[in-house]
Amino acid sequence: MSKIAYVIAGSEATGGAGVQADLKTFEKLGVYGVATITCIVSFDPKAGWGHRFVPISGSVIADQIEAATSAHALDVVKIGMLGTPETVSTVAGSLRQQQWRHVVVDPVLICKGQEPGAALDTDNALRSEILPLATVITPNLFEAQTLAGMDALDTVDDLAEAARRIADLGPRYVVVKGGAGLRGDDAVDVFFDGDDVTVLRAPKIGNERVSGAGCIFAAALTAELAQGTSVADAVKSAKDFAHAGIVGRITTEAPFTAVGWQG
Repeated sequence: MSKIAYVIAGSEATGGAGVQADLKTFEKLGVYGVATITCIVSFDPKAGWGHRFVPISGSVIADQIEAATSAHALDVVKIGMLGTPETVSTVAGSLRQQQWRHVVVDPVLICKGQEPGAALDTDNALRSEILPLATVITPNLFEAQTLAGMDALDTVDDLAEAARRIADLGPRYVVVKGGAGLRGDDAVDVFFDGDDVTVLRAPKIGNERVSGAGCIFAAALTAELAQGTSVADAVKSAKDFAHAGIVGRITTEAPFTAVGWQG
């Protein structure tokens, strides 16, 4: 089995998220990484580190995907930030051109650099065009609440119910990440395989969200799947990997905290 993992996502200039973090994760886990960039996001240090968002045209994205899939025998792909309805349609159309063993979707629903109407259009396009193609989806609390149409996710049972509802939208497997947002001493995630719910726990490292943790979790999951690991085992390994990254994060003093590893 070819140890190649592919990611279609945005570029994030600080290196803590987006394709930069994805490719570093792939390398750390022993797979060769290939990337297509969908947009450019840079935090603005003069405006509270808000997002500056620049989309890449659909034709350029399609060209990148054509080159990547022609040069390599790719069958496992992670979908990260897409950003516009045009990008969603372009990526969905390209994915349908071949068979994929796994499509991992990290559903980035809102970019702070977008107008609310544009963000809603993108969310709706993602729901209708990308989710039916997904084998695994990894929403955080906000994303899961939105996709599941629930008022709040406050308990483990809520996470499980959200996972079941999201599975009805098309994905075969759902990981809802409670992370630091769920009350208690543990960062709790739930994994739904279409039949059963498995609860995964790790001690919380502080109570703040960590920039890039979601990207790295999904990238680690993708890398494990590329090497033939089962989905259930890949989810557990990805949680351990992301947790270790948060423990070893490179700084706790920046306006946002990047994930990193020692060594």
